[in-house]
Order: sequence, then structure tokens, then C-alpha cells
Amino acid sequence: MKKIIWSITYLVMLNISVFGQNIEFKAIIADEETKEPLIGATLRFEGLEKGGATDVNGMVTIQNIPVGEYEIQISYIGYEELETTIYITENMETPTFYLEQSGEELEEVVVSTTRSTRTIQNIPTRVETIGLEELGEKAIMNSSNISMVLRESTGIQIQQSSLSSGDRSIRIQGLDGRYTQLLKDGFPLYGGFSGGLSIMQIPPLDLNQFEIIKGSSSTLYGGGAIAGLVNMVSKTPKEEPTLDIMLTQTQALGSTANIFYGQRKGKIGYTLYGSGHYQSPYDPDGDDFTNLPQTTSFSLNPKLFYYPSENTTFWIGLNGTYDDRKGGDLTLIKDGVNGEHQFSEYNNTVRVSSQAVFEHQVSDNKSLQIKNSVAYFDRGLTTPNLTFSGSQWNSFTELNYSIQNEKSDWIFGANVYSNDFREQDATLPRNQKDITTGIFANNITDLSEQLILESGFRMDYAADWGIFPLPRVSLLWKVNENFSSRLGGGLGYKIPDLFTEDAAVLNYAGIVPIDKTVLNAERSYGLNWDLNYKTIIKDEITFSINQLFYLTSIDNALLLNSRPDGSFEFGNANGNVLSQGAETNVKFTYKDFRWFINYAFINATLNYLPNNPQKPLTARHNAGTVLMYESEEWRIGYEAYYTGKQTLSTGETTQDFVTMGLMIQKRFEWGSPFINFENFTDRRQSRFSSEVFPPHENPVFAEIYAPTDGFIFSVGVVIKPFGDDDDD
Repeated sequence: MKKIIWSITYLVMLNISVFGQNIEFKAIIADEETKEPLIGATLRFEGLEKGGATDVNGMVTIQNIPVGEYEIQISYIGYEELETTIYITENMETPTFYLEQSGEELEEVVVSTTRSTRTIQNIPTRVETIGLEELGEKAIMNSSNISMVLRESTGIQIQQSSLSSGDRSIRIQGLDGRYTQLLKDGFPLYGGFSGGLSIMQIPPLDLNQFEIIKGSSSTLYGGGAIAGLVNMVSKTPKEEPTLDIMLTQTQALGSTANIFYGQRKGKIGYTLYGSGHYQSPYDPDGDDFTNLPQTTSFSLNPKLFYYPSENTTFWIGLNGTYDDRKGGDLTLIKDGVNGEHQFSEYNNTVRVSSQAVFEHQVSDNKSLQIKNSVAYFDRGLTTPNLTFSGSQWNSFTELNYSIQNEKSDWIFGANVYSNDFREQDATLPRNQKDITTGIFANNITDLSEQLILESGFRMDYAADWGIFPLPRVSLLWKVNENFSSRLGGGLGYKIPDLFTEDAAVLNYAGIVPIDKTVLNAERSYGLNWDLNYKTIIKDEITFSINQLFYLTSIDNALLLNSRPDGSFEFGNANGNVLSQGAETNVKFTYKDFRWFINYAFINATLNYLPNNPQKPLTARHNAGTVLMYESEEWRIGYEAYYTGKQTLSTGETTQDFVTMGLMIQKRFEWGSPFINFENFTDRRQSRFSSEVFPPHENPVFAEIYAPTDGFIFSVGVVIKPFGDDDDD
């Protein structure tokens, strides 16, 4: 009997000792399809009120879990929730749980602008991306150039400076276009003399992604990125051939054709992009002056890729664009000079550039990149009283070396940028040549599971202008799987050149050359703080909001001042330009529906003038909404944008207005026809105030603050004989 009692007592004590033990539980959570670890996924033990989130390796660690059987719940934004049973024992192997992506997948977007291979969710620098799907939508709305893509992004304004030529520039957060660096595949191809018409000469069909950084970004790519930078990432060849043909016709007699072809065969790949656009002179308000100039343009962009090994890629590309624009008096353009019909503005431009990139993976965590571009731009501008023509050569060469460790990434590099503008047939040529050499280093470090720090430093030397130290720092705090915040800032600079928005309005007439002995480079500092929240409200309804606050201050701002003899000269402002404000972006998704709401408050003041006035042609309040329905067969989108009151240079206040658009696309196996009603309420400046003032033979043009072309109806088709591309 004693033996039985002792045996029972021993078993009870053994059972208590086993089940009373607490262990450190570890598990890995990964994507079921890609097997990639999921960062920030949560695992909770039902009944224990214990849980944790995965680290950068997809591993979750939870302390003091008693041995036994438990119900666990695993969740991650954009993935189906997993509920299962697990038995905890001593010395158990680390289990791996795989999650399935839900119908509303949140993409892990990799951006190249930051020079990092991390996904956008794990980069402290705030980067906005416009993916292939949205680019496809915007291409339907405007297939001839990228202005539509940028115009409808929060806090970005496309400022038109000429009614006759359609000349436009990008304004980020109220700052002039010269403060935004426009890149293609990381190359600065569109600066200086070539900047004014660049937006109108870049078609969108060969682009895979837009990447936008707002705020000082000079540490990444050098001078000029005071307001921010826009990097257009091109499509690359795939194993399966891809052919896209897009044809568009508008009621304003604008015709556009785009074609893209790409394929990779073994070690060789290639892409070929061609675009043609013709626009008849268009005058919707009947004042006998064009709102859309007569335009003939062609673009050709072939690229050749070579993959000698899995670790090495080399590609070269050529870009060629011819663009001819004739605007002004409609009667003159059609019939020639006759009586009072004497004013015209002709712009003829030729753009040729080359790119070459060599990339080599030295080891598992180290890589080398060498790249070079050479660009040539020639423009002739003619009016009855003016001929302005010139050419510009740009070159850019960079070498960078990157190291990716488990918790820290480094990139080191050096580059040289040259710009050589030569004015032709001028009594006082305003030639300018600048060479800038820079070295830079950038680091991203995981301080903990929640904190990621990015810090960088660049040192530029610009001949004739001096040395520019450019530090920047950003911090990402991932509070939990739903909430995160970024805080960052840096310095920037811009060396003076002739090609400002004020000079473009004058067609560069009467402006004396840049005096390097008198002028100083513009310098800036900027700060950004944003808050991000995303969640699944119920079933298939997702909600996300991003709130940004920003400040950018520019010292030594470049001004164009009048002189007693009627000419103009550049000078530095005695005071700063200050842009501060906020941007709000909200997104809802439910099944096949997406709803976007945005608002931008832009307070851009000229603090070198009395009473610190708001910058002319800059609305303090802008808002927009987009509702999209997208299924396998249909894509339907409605959008509305509000632009608040603006101040003209004269001090007058403009009318605020709302524009609306509607797009419908039907999908078939062979492609998709579409129709687009852009600005279908026909909001245009001529409905609020005059665009042109007499005399007719020598007109005076008003500042442009609203759309000038009004309602544009277009029909078209995207033809896809083969290939699988996400933009359709």
C-alpha cells in the first residue's frame, strides 16, 4: 500500500514539476507564397493575455509560457488571420507559421530613390510611391506626358507659366520648380535649360514606378533637391515578352500613340519604347489665342541589358525626343500673318541622352554600382520681338559601394555632375558652366525592433560657388503593427542659373548674365514629421491615414530684379522663403473599391517682403477625393479636386474652383478600350478672368492660376497581344 501511495505522490509531483515550468517561446511567421519573414506580425496566446510581434527576421519571442496546450492567434495587416492549437513542451523546435495574403494585399514596395534595398515600410526616409496600377490609370487620363501623375499627388502643383507653349514646372509644397530634382532611374537628366518643358516631354507608358521624397533631399543626390525629388523608375525586361500599345484620341484633336516592348532571353534583355503625339491648335474660349499649342513630338528609348552572371548586370540606354510647338494667334498659325494677327511663339527642342549602369554583387552582402549619363538639349524660342536659342550639355558619373548587414546598411559613394549652357546668336551670351563634385555616405541601422535610424552626410564642392556640407537624419518608430511615425530633416543648396520660373515668364528677354562674383548659392534646411496608422476595420474593409507636417526654409533665395534701363538682373533675397504646412492622406478599401481623400495646407511666405505675403500662385488650401472600382473586367474612377484662392503678383485674389474627372475602362484578354472625361465641368481660367489682354497684335498674357484647356474628352485603347503586366 505504501508503494502505491509513494508512486501516486511521485507521479503528481512529477506532473506539477513539468507543467509548472515556464519556457521562452519562439516562433517564425512568414508569407506562405514567398516564404519571406513578416516583420511586425503578432502572435497571442488566448487565455494567457500574452503576445508579441516579430522582429526583422520574422521571429517572435514571448517569455514565461507554461508547458501545456494553447489556442494561439496570429495576425498581420493584409493577411488572413490564423487561429490554431499548439502544445508547448521543453526543448521544442522553433515552429514556423505561414500566413496567406488577403484579397486586399498591402504591397512590400522596394524603392531605389533612397539607395537602399529595404522595403518602404522599413526606411526612415518618408517616400511616396505611385505604382504600376495607378500609373496605368493616369496614362489613360493623359497618355502624352507625366503631368497628370504629378498634378494629382497631395501637395504637388503643376504650374503653367506660358499659355502659348504650355511650359510647366513642378512645385512641391509651394516651392518653385527649380527646387525639385527630377530623376529618371536615378539620373538627373532634366535640370537647367532643359527643365521648363521636361514635364511635357516625358510620356508615362514605359515607367514602372514613381518615387517622391518631399523635403530637403540634397544629401541623396546633391544640389537642387531643396523641395524634394521625383524619381521615375523604368520598366525592365522579363522572361516572358511584354508588348503594350496605347492609342488615344481627344475631342480637342490631340492624337497620341505609345508602344512598349520588352523581353529577356538568357543573358540578354532589351526594352524598346516609342511615343508620338500630335495636337492641333486648340482655343476653347474663342479669343483667337491657343490654349493648347500646335504640337508635334516623338520620343524613342531603346535599352539593352546584359546579365553575364547571377551577380552582375550591365545596361545601356538611349533617349531621343523631338518636340515642335506653335502657339499664339490661332488665325496666324492656320493662315499666316495678316493684319492684327501677328503674335506667335515657336518652340523647337531636341533632347538626346545616354545612360550606362554596371552593377555587381561582390558577396552576399556587398555590391558595387557604376553609372554614367550624358545629355544634350537644344531649344529655339521665337516670338515676333525675340529669338532665344541655346544648347546644354550635362554629364553625371557616380560610383557607390553598399554593405547590407543583419541590422545595419551602409552606402558610400562619389559623383561628378557637369552642366554647360551655351547661348546662340546673342550679343551678350549668357553662357554658364558649372562642375560639382561630391562624396557621400548613408547608413540605416535597426536600433531595436521598433526604432530604425537613418543618417547621411554629403560634401559637395561646386566650382565658383564653394563647399556645401549636407547632413541629414531620419528616425522611424514602429510602435506596433498598426502605428508608426517618421521624423527627419536635412540641409540643402542650389547654385544660381538663368532658368527660373520668373525668367521663363519673360521668355528670358532682357536678363543680364549670372554674376558669380556677386551672387551666393541658395541654402536651405527642412524638417518632416509624419504619423501613419493602418488597420482592418471589419472583414475586408481596410483603413489607413498618413498625416505629414513639414517646414522648409530657404536663405539667399534667387530673385529677378528690374533695373532702371528696363533690363533684369538676378540678386539674393534679404530674408528667407518659408514653406510650412501639413498634408493628410486617407485611404479606405472594400473588396473592389478604393476611396482616397487628401488635403494639403500650404503656407509659403516670402519673408524678405513687408508683411511676409503668401507666395503668388500658391493656394493655401487644396483637397481631393478619388473613388475607384476595379474588378477583373472593369476599372471605373471618379475624382474631384478643390484648389483654393490664390494671390497674383499684383495682389489680386483669384477664384477658387473644383475640377472633376471620370474614367471608364473595360478589360478583355486582348486589351482594354477606355473613355475619359477630364475636367468634365469645364473649369478653366477664362470663365473667371481674361487670359489675354490687348492689343491683339502684341498681347499681354495674364498669370495662369487655373486650367486653361477646360474639358477634354478622350477615347482610346490599350492593346496587349501578349505579356502579363499589372497596369492593365
